[in-house]
Amino acid sequence: MNDVTMAIDPRNSGQLRTWDGEHGAYWAEHADTYDHSYADYQPALLAAISAQPGERVLDVGCGSGELAIDIVRSVPGASAVGVDLSNAQLDVARGRAGGVATKFVQADAQLHDFGEAAYDVVASRTGTMFFSDPGMAFANLARATRPGGRLVMFVWRGIEDNEWLREFTGAIGRVLPLDPPPADAPGPFALSDPSRVRDLLEGGGWAEVAFAAHDAQLWFGADADRATTFMVGQMAWLFAKLDEGGKRQAESNLRAVMADHEGADGVRLGSGAWIVTARRPS
Repeated sequence: MNDVTMAIDPRNSGQLRTWDGEHGAYWAEHADTYDHSYADYQPALLAAISAQPGERVLDVGCGSGELAIDIVRSVPGASAVGVDLSNAQLDVARGRAGGVATKFVQADAQLHDFGEAAYDVVASRTGTMFFSDPGMAFANLARATRPGGRLVMFVWRGIEDNEWLREFTGAIGRVLPLDPPPADAPGPFALSDPSRVRDLLEGGGWAEVAFAAHDAQLWFGADADRATTFMVGQMAWLFAKLDEGGKRQAESNLRAVMADHEGADGVRLGSGAWIVTARRPS
């Protein structure tokens, strides 16, 4: 992890260790696979963002930069700033940008000073689910958005709508019992409840909150072996809790899931997301 000179909420220090450490480095190394996995959602997310010529976009939890770069490349005169905790992913984003009007910055979006009304659109693809204090974060992002500006974020719906995570955690859970995370804890389902999200956004200064449900197949690899290797790496923090026999069994369980979902174009499992939109009142 790089020396940290940015402002960070101490409650996000665990997220910083995770994303600016080995986990973030793994996402950076496999950025193309992650982007391929989300490919079926990208058109709907870009349509919801609907960036206009000349607009300034803030991409929160930008990872390796695909969303910000896609926006700027497709909209004349648009510019984007992407923020993330992972220096490794930010380095990938900068290398991908190829001179388009983007900037990538390590920042804690929960409290970073983005400037008053500095952006027309705040966008995020799975980047807003990990705040320790989402109310504080959404208020900070509202301050950074001009009156009449927009928020568009992609977040997961509940576990019942996400076959991929249900199957993967089930495979490992047969070896290592896993407790479901608290509904309001940072993680993949932190923003799955529309009532909670509406309260958080309206409390943070947003209005016209709306939810559009989308479903797609996520792609995990060209075949069961490669998909298994990919997910074992992504879930390394769980595998670290197992002895060697447990690791072999959990990997075998995962491979069986992958084999069951392998098709002509690779391994795909179902998923369900919200695209949440809101507006800062004029």
